[in-house]
Amino acid sequence: MSLSSTPSANRVHIGLYGKRNSGKSSLINAITNQETALVSDFAGTTTDPVYKAMEIHGIGPCMLIDTAGFDDEGELGRLRVEKTRQALEKTDIAVLVFDGRPVTEEKEWLSLLKQKKTPILAVVNKLDLLENPQAYADTLKRDYGLSPVLVSTKTREGIDKVRKELIRLLPEDYEQESITGHLVSQGDCVLLVMPQDIQAPKGRLILPQVQTIRDLLDHRCLVMSCTTDKLDEALSALKQPPKWIITDSQVFKTVYDKKPKESRLTSFSVLFANYKGDLSEFVQGAAAIESLTEHSKVLIAEACTHAPLSEDIGREKLPRMLRNKVGQGLAVDVVGGPAFPEDLSGYDLIIHCGACMFNRRHVMSRIDRAKSQGVPITNYGVAIAKLSGILDKIDL
Repeated sequence: MSLSSTPSANRVHIGLYGKRNSGKSSLINAITNQETALVSDFAGTTTDPVYKAMEIHGIGPCMLIDTAGFDDEGELGRLRVEKTRQALEKTDIAVLVFDGRPVTEEKEWLSLLKQKKTPILAVVNKLDLLENPQAYADTLKRDYGLSPVLVSTKTREGIDKVRKELIRLLPEDYEQESITGHLVSQGDCVLLVMPQDIQAPKGRLILPQVQTIRDLLDHRCLVMSCTTDKLDEALSALKQPPKWIITDSQVFKTVYDKKPKESRLTSFSVLFANYKGDLSEFVQGAAAIESLTEHSKVLIAEACTHAPLSEDIGREKLPRMLRNKVGQGLAVDVVGGPAFPEDLSGYDLIIHCGACMFNRRHVMSRIDRAKSQGVPITNYGVAIAKLSGILDKIDL
């Protein structure tokens, strides 16, 4: 993805679900007016979910997810269906495609979507081939409470209605969320402390920093940045203390000890705890750190799948901070990317990264899974503030 395009995590995720050969890929091509997805008369053309970033008029930047049919068979088919099930975790709007066949597997998927409170758009495809499509649609409404849109991906009949329904189902907070808008006002001076260590990509800033800078500029703030070793000089260069200091969580304590008393302090990770997830849940989860012992077990989850580097925050720094507090026997598991256990009951605490690579729905799915199993969950920034003894002294 280019530097000027919308990050995938900031796009509304629209997932298409249905049986094999129901026309999911054809529907994507019809909605986008492009040959976006591979189409074949053979069942099972789509294997792993295919993610396609698009701009659709009226919707804006979106991510279309073309999934394998949930009636796939055999051992490979079972694995494909599991991949399709994982795609539900990040789906903001689910398009459930019917094609006139008896409703079977769709019942389970309807139940899953309703449990997750995912908006559902039912579509009856192959309007040009069905003998009595309206009667079929009436059955879906009567038996399952659905109000399907009738379409033909071949003739394009009903496609405009699909686009209109997708716009109607957009999340209420879509494109209204802000990283810093709940904290800053126009004209505020904000100092960003950004250590450029081995984990920082050469010649670039990491995504949370880029997005935060853009968000602050959108709110008409005055933005200044420095590395940790230049913090004293940066503060001296200002006529008055900055209203806000936003730091990398790894140097929370260092910055706290040096900041002017008038300046309010937070971190990129704490900001993303609110932007991507549930900050109050993360703060509550961090309290579980006090109950950990060296016999406890902690799960650290990262959204991306980068190769571990020296002094990696998730694999080295956080485990070291935790063990220094509760004992060297503390067990720590680390997972990355889509890997996230279904069964979390064996853990005493989950610590998630800032999740700049995930959309909010994906993060909330993980929070909900943890809550449903009674496992406290927090994020990197909140956990580091707690371990540094300053959680009650920073601004949330």
